[in-house]
Amino acid sequence: MTLATTKRDYYEVLGVPRNATEEEIKQAYRKLALKYHPDRNKGSKEAEEKFKEATEAYEVLRDPKRRAQYDKFGHEGVAGFEGFGRGAYTDFSDIFGDFDLGDIFESFFGAGFGTRTRSTRVRRGRDIQYDLSITLEDAALGKEVQLEIPRHEVCSACGGTGSASGTKPTVCPVCNGTGQIRQTQGFFSITQTCYKCRGEGKIITSPCRVCKGTGLEEKHRKITVKIPAGVESGSRLKIAGEGEQGPGGGPAGDLYVVVHIQKHPVFERHGNDLISVVDVSFAVACLGGEIEVPTIYGKKAKMKIPAGTENGQIFRLKGSGMPYLGSYGKGDQLVKINIKVPKKLSPRQKELLKEFARIEGETIDSDREFYT
Repeated sequence: MTLATTKRDYYEVLGVPRNATEEEIKQAYRKLALKYHPDRNKGSKEAEEKFKEATEAYEVLRDPKRRAQYDKFGHEGVAGFEGFGRGAYTDFSDIFGDFDLGDIFESFFGAGFGTRTRSTRVRRGRDIQYDLSITLEDAALGKEVQLEIPRHEVCSACGGTGSASGTKPTVCPVCNGTGQIRQTQGFFSITQTCYKCRGEGKIITSPCRVCKGTGLEEKHRKITVKIPAGVESGSRLKIAGEGEQGPGGGPAGDLYVVVHIQKHPVFERHGNDLISVVDVSFAVACLGGEIEVPTIYGKKAKMKIPAGTENGQIFRLKGSGMPYLGSYGKGDQLVKINIKVPKKLSPRQKELLKEFARIEGETIDSDREFYT
């Protein structure tokens, strides 16, 4: 029995469509993780198994490379991946982002998790998306590109404090520096972000002139990104830690490079196969011969045309298509034949064609010239 028959489809496990975005996948897993986490379901084997199943699905679908392998080959395509479940058990920051983890754990898993003060909590910076346009040749061969990314980094003037030189932020009088306002309603304890300091736990009375009190300033950073051979249009390449700097010294977000492949004048891509149209003379189509076919890799390939080739007939050049992303081998190039009919004929060519028509039993109107 294969893996494909013993495991549920990962998209079905998370309850998302196959074209779901990374953010939709993350949100779906977040809900399942909160619902089935072992700390919330003490002694429940069913909840534990559902949590592991959801974690395994997320670990694959969150990674563009593993997701591409799964989409193409199913469970067997990611059977060699080790470490299912470890990411979600040990690192919730990727799943819950800017959420206060202490509040989440206290609300769902019981008291004791939410006793931290605002001073120990850091927020992750925002992710950045960069749209990159490349040629089909770039996608076939792969390349390195240097990008100039505008992003917010720690302010050079105040060192990220947000306060002008020689001054310090004051403790928020409403939340006493916790960044939270806690209210008790019956058996439930509700924690809300402080309206006065907006969760910062402090108030800047003399803001830095450079960053206007944000602690961050916009800078341009040059980043080298490797575009893998075989990448498809719409693919998102993740560069960890190259996003916006987190406020208050928090970790930086990630950079997502979205690849857009330009339309090619010769080749049309279908998955890993390429389609091209090649003109062939009437004589070669009838008698057969050898022609040269352009490929995406720059070199022309020789291809034999059999006698009696018809217009629109398709021939296959093995291994001349796009590389398989993250794997070995290439797709094929499909060559569609277009028989060129000459617009002008010499008297000798006309005579030969008339003779050919007579042999075929076709009637030719000798008084009317079809060619000039």
